[in-house]
Amino acid sequence: MTRVGIIGAGHIGSTLARGLIDRGYDVVISNSRGPESLAPLVAELGDHATAGTATDAATQGEFVIVAVPFMAYRDLPVAPLAGKIVVDTNNYYWERDGRIAALDEKKATSSGLLQEHLAESKVVKAFNHITAGDIRTTGSPAGTPGRRALATASDFPDAAALVAELYGEFGFDAVNIGPLAESWRVERDQPAYGAVQTREEMVQNLARATR
Repeated sequence: MTRVGIIGAGHIGSTLARGLIDRGYDVVISNSRGPESLAPLVAELGDHATAGTATDAATQGEFVIVAVPFMAYRDLPVAPLAGKIVVDTNNYYWERDGRIAALDEKKATSSGLLQEHLAESKVVKAFNHITAGDIRTTGSPAGTPGRRALATASDFPDAAALVAELYGEFGFDAVNIGPLAESWRVERDQPAYGAVQTREEMVQNLARATR
């Protein structure tokens, strides 16, 4: 059974934990306040969930999901994530995260900055453009007319393939944008961000994106 590390236990992190456990995964989940603060969540999630530190989640997860405020990305442990696929659900919100010149000036992407921090990991963008409430409620079986699509981007094909598999398990079609340098196309204020869209509509919205 696959064990997934989740760093961040807010709306996205906890929702993905529930969805993964429903699909037969084990999860190790962490937050910034310590494992003890996660006792109620872990009790709700059941026997397939354990609480730990960020280092525990990074070490024990066969792959790791990052769902922390973007301003905290430099606090992620580097060494235990080396060689692992890191699923980046983050978004840059300057109102919360403070101004980051490289992002404001469109010289970088948030996932690209995470990849620089985790130079020996395989970062892949995913689940950043869907609300937590939609993750477990808007999927549908493959082949369903109008099936919702979600995008992913990575410099590593195996990381993008993992996310495509996850999307399928959650009931979504996957659209691969390409490398992380293109991940801005599904970031905040772009046409594909937050939209309920089919694969064809996603492709069109990605093409309409402007920096």
